[in-house]
Amino acid sequence: MTDYIFLMHNDAESAETDAAWEQYLHKLRASGQFEGGSAIGSGECFVRQGQPVGVTAHLSGYILVRAESLSAARMLLDGNPVFEAGGTVEIRELPRQ
Repeated sequence: MTDYIFLMHNDAESAETDAAWEQYLHKLRASGQFEGGSAIGSGECFVRQGQPVGVTAHLSGYILVRAESLSAARMLLDGNPVFEAGGTVEIRELPRQ
């Protein structure tokens, strides 16, 4: 199994509801593939030298899942409120070191 992170963008056409999130997260937990997640608040970027780039403002939250493949992780988007509302969900593999 591979770890993946879903990065939710705040570009959905309609607002997601708490009930939709509860239903989706319940489904993920029941699948046994949910590893955690959270909304993402404001913050700052830091670099040792020079000027840091700005914070990526279009990210609104993340979800960690475990799946056999990227295709299998993609199937877990079914019911995701951001995805269902027409928004962007970026899926990234989290390689094990």
